[in-house]
Amino acid sequence: MTALTKYARLEATGLWRATPEAQRREVIVSIGDATLVISDLKDQALTHWSLAAIERANAGQLPALYHPDGDPGETLELPDDETQMIEAIEKLRRAINRSRPKPGRLRWMGMAASVAVVAALAVFWMPGALRDHAIKVVPDVKRTSLGTALLKRLERVSGPACESAGGSAALSRLSKRLEVGRVAILPDMTRPSLHLPGRLIVLDRAVLEDHEEPDVAAGYVLTEDVLRVEHDPLRALLEAVGLRENFRLLTTGDISSEALDAYAEQLLLRPAANKPQVDMQLARFAKAELRSTPYGYARDITGETTLPLIEGDPMSGKLTAPLLSDADWLRLQNICGG
Repeated sequence: MTALTKYARLEATGLWRATPEAQRREVIVSIGDATLVISDLKDQALTHWSLAAIERANAGQLPALYHPDGDPGETLELPDDETQMIEAIEKLRRAINRSRPKPGRLRWMGMAASVAVVAALAVFWMPGALRDHAIKVVPDVKRTSLGTALLKRLERVSGPACESAGGSAALSRLSKRLEVGRVAILPDMTRPSLHLPGRLIVLDRAVLEDHEEPDVAAGYVLTEDVLRVEHDPLRALLEAVGLRENFRLLTTGDISSEALDAYAEQLLLRPAANKPQVDMQLARFAKAELRSTPYGYARDITGETTLPLIEGDPMSGKLTAPLLSDADWLRLQNICGG
């Protein structure tokens, strides 16, 4: 320490006492190599105090009273006129204190780092982990319940799902033929089709009434089924409602009515967010033995944007059995009383 060299020749007189019961002795005080040397008047060393372990018992007062750290019984008193030695000791003590590690600061820094890590996990990792866990553990019956709850909210805007004795039976036969879950028809939806949790596919009535053959409606159903496989509708719901509702679903088995209302409104207001992979779409048409060309032209009458569906039609040039009888198709077209 450069300060030690500066004060190497500094000496002062003071009063030293080894124990509280001992007589005070006049001594010579000098600064040695990292120690405060206390000697008698014959220049014989009586004791050495480590500069790093000197404590002042009366900060700011004179005469200055010092003692070794942990031993207040041994004292050294420096009188008022030894200000140079007092200032030297104080300066050395401050320099030593600055160089010491700061446990409190390190502890606060450690706590701050821990809080930052926890906050980062809460913001970036927890929502995804919680959502992934919910998707794994939510049973099919709950998915079906959530899909039904969302359908009821869509009905508030579109009107009740269309039903009729003959039309509902024909719709059931179409669903079975295409090997999909439930299909519902709404009378006035803002988009032609969508899919909900619980393998529930919803079509607008125009998909049935505006086309001459059932292949178009079936194409919408199969496309939504492909999207359902590629983009889990429960995941989309949980991403939209947020962390709190994800936690509520895991702990109570429910999502709040307010969150479901808001999500149903999003479904009606926003366009379809995803498009299926064409190869997956064509594979699904092939599995159902359904022509993709009618659906392709229904989506784009020019065929420009749906050319892969038209050129890649898996049933092109093949004879296919009718999806529905003419009577069932007519019943289905009139399911909404059109």
